[in-house]
Amino acid sequence: MIHHYWLRMLGIEGGYVIEAVPPDEFGDFVLRLSLRGFVGANVTIPHKERALALTKPDDRARAVGAANTLWYDQGELCSTNTDVEGFINNLDACAPGWDHATDALVLGAGGSARAVLFGLIERGVKRVHLVNRTLSRARALADQFGASVLPVGWDAVNDLLPRAQLLVNTTSLGMHGQPALELDAGRLPSDAVVADLVYVPLETPLLAAARARELKTADGLGMLLHQAVRGFELWFGRRPEVTSELRALIEADLKKV
Repeated sequence: MIHHYWLRMLGIEGGYVIEAVPPDEFGDFVLRLSLRGFVGANVTIPHKERALALTKPDDRARAVGAANTLWYDQGELCSTNTDVEGFINNLDACAPGWDHATDALVLGAGGSARAVLFGLIERGVKRVHLVNRTLSRARALADQFGASVLPVGWDAVNDLLPRAQLLVNTTSLGMHGQPALELDAGRLPSDAVVADLVYVPLETPLLAAARARELKTADGLGMLLHQAVRGFELWFGRRPEVTSELRALIEADLKKV
């Protein structure tokens, strides 16, 4: 829906289709993309790591350890991870000045957390406390991203909240059908920014609690929309805009879930 909206708005004769590709056929499919009429592709679970190995990845894709966007550059199949700019550009749009934060608290140590960490460090956030139930996973990411990432166990969350100028949930906690994210948003500073990567429901309990305190927030739908921008530009040569009309269109569709 997102890409078809932009194609229509920009008057571009093109398409965006979904292809279900079994893992054992993925390599052949990707290496023959252009023969199948594609100028590029998005890649989702479980193919993101394999896509990295089959293409020429940029620094972001390598740092995140996964590729979600493929395109051709002078005949060579390249890859990137647009979750980084999706997250950062959504924060810029929803909470201008968020990057004045010196302390961030990131919940979760999965693939999305990698993109978040890369973006925060790139924008100069000095300290990122990375919380995960399995501390060894948080430590592994800290080893990869450097001294500005401080791994801590889940039991430290409440103690860290009062100093967290930016709180980011990269876990599935709070998503429909998943356990709740048990966290006291009342302990956050009055100028804190809260981001939740979950977009089903559109307003998670975490975001609702933050908004009740009149804190600035950035939701998962905004990240979804902003991460699509660069892929479209790489494929079709025009940079689209995330508009209120597009958001309303996607919101209406998500509410059917």
